[in-house]
Amino acid sequence: MEKHRCGWCVGDPIYEAYHDLEWGVPLYDEDQLFEFLILETFQAGLSWITILKKRDNFRKAFDFFDYKKIAKYGEEKYESLMQDAGIIRNKLKIRATISNAQAFMKVQEEFGSFSKYIWGFVDGKPIQNNIQYYKDAPATTELSDLISKDLKKRGFKFVGSTVIYAHMQATGMVNDHEIGCFRYQEVQP
Repeated sequence: MEKHRCGWCVGDPIYEAYHDLEWGVPLYDEDQLFEFLILETFQAGLSWITILKKRDNFRKAFDFFDYKKIAKYGEEKYESLMQDAGIIRNKLKIRATISNAQAFMKVQEEFGSFSKYIWGFVDGKPIQNNIQYYKDAPATTELSDLISKDLKKRGFKFVGSTVIYAHMQATGMVNDHEIGCFRYQEVQP
């Protein structure tokens, strides 16, 4: 019998694998949190499947999302990224990735880890929503507005409320799996 999945991923093997293995799983690892944050910023204005299909290219192009390396990127690396057809070649998003790596490290210095900082907004526990149908999930919330504003204050770019809410969903800060989805119970702490 076929498992019931959230409607947004059904029919594409890349989407289904991402949904089944990663999306909505509470994530506390610094490297992975940074990767998701950057991928979400590149996704702004595009479809998530576009980003997922280029994910391996992004990993190679951005030194496997090693934020310490990215924070030191100079003009030469920026120019090479602008020539890399395997990624989204948006100059503002590439520049934002570099400055976001620097801001990420400042947050780590202040809070001990980015994970402590970001999960502090939900007291370290995922918000459990009761979404019947994925299209009923919000694009933003008051909390994503608050986090977005705070990140911007700390120098992050391309972190509007919609990007942040998508990041919260992807990293399990909020469980927006459909309640009929087999993953809804699995990702709960």
